Amino acid sequence: MTSGGDGPGLNAVIRGAVRHGIRTHGVEFAGIRDGWRGLLEDDITPLTTFDVRGLSGRGGTILGTSRTHPYSDGGPDRMREVITTRGLDAVIAVGGEGTLAGAARLADDEGLPVVGVPKTIDNDLDGTDYTFGFDTAAAIATESIDRLRTTAESHHRCMVIEVMGRHVGWIALHAGMAAGAHAVLIPEFPVSYEQLFTWVRSARDRGRAPIVVVAEGFVPTDRDEAVSAKGEARDGRPRLGGIADELAPLIEEATGIETRSTVLGHLQRGGSPTAYDRVLSTRLGMAAADLAVRGAWGRMASLDGTDIVDVRMADAVVGLKRVPLDRWQEMQVLLG
Repeated sequence: MTSGGDGPGLNAVIRGAVRHGIRTHGVEFAGIRDGWRGLLEDDITPLTTFDVRGLSGRGGTILGTSRTHPYSDGGPDRMREVITTRGLDAVIAVGGEGTLAGAARLADDEGLPVVGVPKTIDNDLDGTDYTFGFDTAAAIATESIDRLRTTAESHHRCMVIEVMGRHVGWIALHAGMAAGAHAVLIPEFPVSYEQLFTWVRSARDRGRAPIVVVAEGFVPTDRDEAVSAKGEARDGRPRLGGIADELAPLIEEATGIETRSTVLGHLQRGGSPTAYDRVLSTRLGMAAADLAVRGAWGRMASLDGTDIVDVRMADAVVGLKRVPLDRWQEMQVLLG
């Protein structure tokens, strides 16, 4: 099952798990539709090697996804009933922090046969060096910044590009460094408006068209919370977004440089995964099949350097993997 936000590489995980599980272990697979909803409502379909053919480079997820809470609509008792009725030996849960926190609880507290695969384009999940989907999101953001730079230079403008990153700034950090941004703003390290204006003026004074990359969850030093101009999601969380639109007129007023904003939004989630994400996803899917066959409940496949290992899911969701100070200091040398 795939749960939570979609991300490039989900289909490659499905393909890796199914092909490896069937060919190596001789087991059968079923696809649970739309995450926990499918397990709660018994919306399950057989999944064969024929069903997963050609999925490595396909974006999204053929199983669908949702943000259904695993403890809703009967919760663990209902899941246990469906698992027993269907004759399921294990559930492979593919998702981010919320999905894996629920999966860990179901395995450790409820005794359900669940293993995990870490997925989030934000790369904010602890317990793994990288999550699949992140490399693709950073690559899409980088290409977008490169394209916006040419129009910025033609019109001598400043461009403010907003990327995803609710609590962490990994996408902004990597895309900003890769694209040669003059200012990078991330949630972990608040920056004052004056520092931002200084970076922009410095780039302008050197004859450059200033490029500002900002994570959606960035909070300037004189604000109390992130901008959420789009209201609330169904789960009650604020829909972050709009910080670029807020910063653009402030930059123009303070520096006199014509400034435009662009919000990349869901462009970063869609489309085909990069080669790196395809390989990582496939390897994690294969490892998840091994965990299921072993009966390693409460464990998830993980990347350690270049090796695929497994770690305890509960340990991986204790806290977010934030951008460390040394990476931020490294980035600052390149700004302005």
